[in-house]
Amino acid sequence: MAVVKATNADIDLLARLLRAEAEGEGLDGMLMVGNVGINRIRGNCSDFEGIRTISEMIYQPHAFEATQKGYFYQPAREVERKLARRAIAGERVWPSKFSLWYFRPSGDCPPQWYNQPLAGRFKLHCFYEPTAEECENIYNTF
Repeated sequence: MAVVKATNADIDLLARLLRAEAEGEGLDGMLMVGNVGINRIRGNCSDFEGIRTISEMIYQPHAFEATQKGYFYQPAREVERKLARRAIAGERVWPSKFSLWYFRPSGDCPPQWYNQPLAGRFKLHCFYEPTAEECENIYNTF
Protein backbone atom coordinates (compact mmCIF):
# COMPACT_ATOMS: atom_id res chain seq x y z
CA MET A 1 0.00 0.00 0.00
CA ALA A 2 1.33 3.44 -0.92
CA VAL A 3 2.18 5.99 1.77
CA VAL A 4 1.75 8.81 -0.77
CA LYS A 5 -0.57 8.96 -3.76
CA ALA A 6 1.20 8.17 -7.00
CA THR A 7 0.12 7.80 -10.60
CA ASN A 8 2.18 5.96 -13.19
CA ALA A 9 3.51 9.35 -14.28
CA ASP A 10 4.59 10.05 -10.68
CA ILE A 11 6.37 6.69 -10.51
CA ASP A 12 8.22 7.50 -13.73
CA LEU A 13 9.13 10.96 -12.45
CA LEU A 14 10.49 9.60 -9.17
CA ALA A 15 12.33 6.81 -11.03
CA ARG A 16 14.06 9.40 -13.22
CA LEU A 17 15.09 11.36 -10.13
CA LEU A 18 16.52 8.26 -8.43
CA ARG A 19 18.71 7.48 -11.43
CA ALA A 20 19.80 11.06 -12.04
CA GLU A 21 20.65 11.72 -8.39
CA ALA A 22 22.25 8.43 -7.35
CA GLU A 23 22.82 5.88 -10.12
CA GLY A 24 26.49 5.69 -9.08
CA GLU A 25 25.44 4.70 -5.56
CA GLY A 26 23.73 1.52 -6.76
CA LEU A 27 20.23 0.25 -6.05
CA ASP A 28 20.41 0.97 -2.30
CA GLY A 29 21.63 4.50 -2.92
CA MET A 30 18.83 5.17 -5.37
CA LEU A 31 16.27 3.79 -2.90
CA MET A 32 17.66 6.18 -0.28
CA VAL A 33 17.03 9.15 -2.57
CA GLY A 34 13.45 7.90 -2.80
CA ASN A 35 13.29 7.67 0.98
CA VAL A 36 14.33 11.30 1.34
CA GLY A 37 11.76 12.40 -1.23
CA ILE A 38 8.89 10.48 0.34
CA ASN A 39 9.95 11.74 3.79
CA ARG A 40 9.72 15.31 2.49
CA ILE A 41 6.14 14.73 1.38
CA ARG A 42 5.06 12.85 4.49
CA GLY A 43 6.93 15.03 6.99
CA ASN A 44 5.25 18.31 6.01
CA CYS A 45 7.79 20.26 8.04
CA SER A 46 10.87 22.46 7.85
CA ASP A 47 11.66 23.47 4.26
CA PHE A 48 8.99 21.06 3.02
CA GLU A 49 5.77 22.37 4.55
CA GLY A 50 2.98 22.19 2.04
CA ILE A 51 4.79 19.74 -0.27
CA ARG A 52 2.07 17.13 -0.86
CA THR A 53 2.87 15.42 -4.18
CA ILE A 54 5.82 13.74 -5.86
CA SER A 55 5.88 16.43 -8.54
CA GLU A 56 5.88 19.27 -5.97
CA MET A 57 8.68 17.54 -4.06
CA ILE A 58 10.87 17.00 -7.12
CA TYR A 59 10.34 20.43 -8.67
CA GLN A 60 10.55 22.42 -5.44
CA PRO A 61 13.02 25.23 -6.20
CA HIS A 62 16.62 24.28 -5.32
CA ALA A 63 15.56 20.83 -4.09
CA PHE A 64 17.38 18.59 -6.58
CA GLU A 65 20.24 19.64 -8.81
CA ALA A 66 19.50 16.73 -11.15
CA THR A 67 16.34 18.44 -12.47
CA GLN A 68 18.62 20.97 -14.16
CA LYS A 69 20.57 18.29 -16.05
CA GLY A 70 19.63 16.53 -19.27
CA TYR A 71 20.14 13.07 -17.74
CA PHE A 72 17.05 13.60 -15.56
CA TYR A 73 14.89 13.97 -18.68
CA GLN A 74 15.70 10.54 -20.14
CA PRO A 75 12.89 7.95 -20.00
CA ALA A 76 12.46 5.95 -16.80
CA ARG A 77 13.76 2.37 -16.77
CA GLU A 78 12.01 -0.54 -15.08
CA VAL A 79 14.75 -1.06 -12.48
CA GLU A 80 14.28 2.50 -11.20
CA ARG A 81 10.48 2.20 -11.41
CA LYS A 82 10.67 -0.79 -9.05
CA LEU A 83 12.78 1.25 -6.61
CA ALA A 84 10.35 4.17 -6.87
CA ARG A 85 7.44 1.84 -6.08
CA ARG A 86 9.31 0.49 -3.04
CA ALA A 87 9.89 4.03 -1.72
CA ILE A 88 6.27 4.98 -2.39
CA ALA A 89 5.16 1.86 -0.51
CA GLY A 90 7.03 3.15 2.54
CA GLU A 91 10.15 0.97 2.49
CA ARG A 92 12.86 2.92 4.31
CA VAL A 93 16.48 2.04 5.01
CA TRP A 94 19.21 3.54 7.17
CA PRO A 95 20.69 6.17 6.96
CA SER A 96 17.87 7.70 4.91
CA LYS A 97 15.09 6.22 7.05
CA PHE A 98 14.17 9.56 8.67
CA SER A 99 16.32 11.89 6.56
CA LEU A 100 15.10 14.98 4.76
CA TRP A 101 18.47 15.98 3.29
CA TYR A 102 21.54 14.45 1.72
CA PHE A 103 24.57 15.71 -0.11
CA ARG A 104 27.90 14.55 -1.45
CA PRO A 105 30.81 16.27 0.27
CA SER A 106 34.35 16.27 -1.07
CA GLY A 107 35.58 14.65 2.17
CA ASP A 108 34.14 13.53 5.49
CA CYS A 109 30.52 14.14 6.41
CA PRO A 110 30.16 17.21 8.60
CA PRO A 111 28.38 16.41 11.90
CA GLN A 112 25.68 18.91 10.93
CA TRP A 113 24.42 20.36 7.67
CA TYR A 114 22.18 23.43 7.80
CA ASN A 115 21.86 22.75 11.55
CA GLN A 116 20.60 19.20 10.97
CA PRO A 117 22.35 16.25 12.64
CA LEU A 118 24.15 13.61 10.60
CA ALA A 119 22.24 10.33 10.40
CA GLY A 120 25.00 8.49 8.54
CA ARG A 121 26.83 8.00 5.31
CA PHE A 122 26.18 5.64 2.42
CA LYS A 123 29.02 5.43 -0.07
CA LEU A 124 29.60 9.06 -1.14
CA HIS A 125 26.45 10.65 0.29
CA CYS A 126 25.81 11.99 3.79
CA PHE A 127 22.25 11.88 5.14
CA TYR A 128 20.78 14.33 7.65
CA GLU A 129 17.59 13.98 9.63
CA PRO A 130 15.66 16.57 11.61
CA THR A 131 15.15 16.41 15.33
CA ALA A 132 11.76 15.27 16.62
CA GLU A 133 11.14 18.81 17.87
CA GLU A 134 11.58 20.20 14.37
CA CYS A 135 9.76 17.48 12.48
CA GLU A 136 7.71 15.14 14.62
CA ASN A 137 5.84 13.75 11.60
CA ILE A 138 8.97 12.21 10.13
CA TYR A 139 9.11 9.81 13.07
CA ASN A 140 5.45 8.81 13.23
CA THR A 141 3.98 8.91 9.73
CA PHE A 142 4.66 5.32 8.62
